[in-house]
Amino acid sequence: MRFLNENKTGQYLSLEEGRTLVRLARQAVTTFLRDRSRIQPPDLTEKLSRKSGVFVTLNTVSPHELRGCIGFPYPEASLAEATINAAIYAATDDPRFSQVRTKEFETNITIEVTVLTPPVTLYSKEPANLPGMIQVGKHGLIVERRGRSGLLLPQVATEWGWDSTEFLTNSCLKANLPPDSWLLTDTTVKIFSGEIYEETAPGGEIKKKAVDE
Repeated sequence: MRFLNENKTGQYLSLEEGRTLVRLARQAVTTFLRDRSRIQPPDLTEKLSRKSGVFVTLNTVSPHELRGCIGFPYPEASLAEATINAAIYAATDDPRFSQVRTKEFETNITIEVTVLTPPVTLYSKEPANLPGMIQVGKHGLIVERRGRSGLLLPQVATEWGWDSTEFLTNSCLKANLPPDSWLLTDTTVKIFSGEIYEETAPGGEIKKKAVDE
């Protein structure tokens, strides 16, 4: 068993940098809902200016439910710019949900920002060994096959109580593939890690979330 194209460099943001990203996400959505304009990233630290993958998740407070989640798995734009764009798309362009309303956003939605490490391809001569290469609570998954792709963030597996095999199965389903597609030799499975920063209340305190919460 081995990893291909492994990149061990993570973001390792400070708590204040994580808080800055969450505040940027909230400001971006607030501004876009008000007048359909996009804020520009301010002058930031080197890490926040570095290209990085990121996802922004919106959750309702009461009841606690997913309200939107959009992101970019690969480092194609600066972390600050990608966070701004992902936040706007999560609020207005997630096909699973209607557009977030201003009052709803202000009073009943919290923001979660997950900063991603570069995805790493898993390789094994025996695909049945793949579950043993995945650490639930630490790794997120990307499954790709024949032009289809499904991504699940690290926190999804712990929220649903999945083991690594169930995580693979559900990543296949996310890609609209048969659930056992991860066992096929022409399927690519990638892992990544994430640093998660979340609001405890709409516009409230921001904390770093443990990956196994």
